[in-house]
Amino acid sequence: MNVRTNGITLHTVQAGPKDGPLLIFLHGFPEFWYCWHRQIDFFAEKGFRVMVPDQRGYNTSSKPSGISPYRVDFIARDTIGLIEYAGRRKACIVGHDWGGATAWWLGQRYFSWVEKLAVLNCPHPSVMREHLSNNPAQRKKSWYIFYYQLPWLPEWTMSRNDWEFSRKALQFTSVRGTFNEDEMSKYVEAWSQPGALTAMLNWYRAGIQLLKGRRRNGHSPRKIEVSTLLLWGVKDRFLDREMAQPSIERCTRGEVVYLDEATHWLQHEEPETVNPLLLEFFSC
Repeated sequence: MNVRTNGITLHTVQAGPKDGPLLIFLHGFPEFWYCWHRQIDFFAEKGFRVMVPDQRGYNTSSKPSGISPYRVDFIARDTIGLIEYAGRRKACIVGHDWGGATAWWLGQRYFSWVEKLAVLNCPHPSVMREHLSNNPAQRKKSWYIFYYQLPWLPEWTMSRNDWEFSRKALQFTSVRGTFNEDEMSKYVEAWSQPGALTAMLNWYRAGIQLLKGRRRNGHSPRKIEVSTLLLWGVKDRFLDREMAQPSIERCTRGEVVYLDEATHWLQHEEPETVNPLLLEFFSC
């Protein structure tokens, strides 16, 4: 179903009773709505109204030209538009990777729209900023962030040889068998949508400003007051687990749960663990 929001159109998958608690799942890079397919029916059957967008730039959603439309504040307001579309004033938000960055932003800047917040393997932006500045190990893991700032070359690297680099980026950094060939074909189809790859990379090109950041008057960002759950796959090849605890310390009511055998792609790998943790959090 296509939804008009914030001046663009987002393709969304929706499930569950229309009067159930609203639960919005936000995917990261280089995913699309399908990354939550192990969660959608589970939560719909528990009575939640589930909305899962292809975020701007992804799959069949709108792909505004240029870099500035992919700033996190625009993306957060897309989500607010989904809440309004559903006729609600608040929603529970789940975000993974860049979807997690959007979730943090919603909790920080647009908290009146957020009932509860769950983030999967994404540090608070201020923590990521600090570790990119002061943690050589994290800078090494984050090499791709800087590579993606280049024009056209990342697009060529990711799509050449039938998306070989992109396929391996998922398959070699996840538990073996997580992204089988059937799933990979769905991802390739989404990546191959006209204009999608550049739009996806523009999240990084716009997001570098978020990581550079400017602290107003030298002060740290205000703490997030929305109840927050952070789930962290310990075997993440991209993000250091040392960022998890400082991230949850940016919250007045927060908890971090580590999944020792999961990687960055924890909702794919361990839905039998992730889903009950999220259900307990959103139900209490």
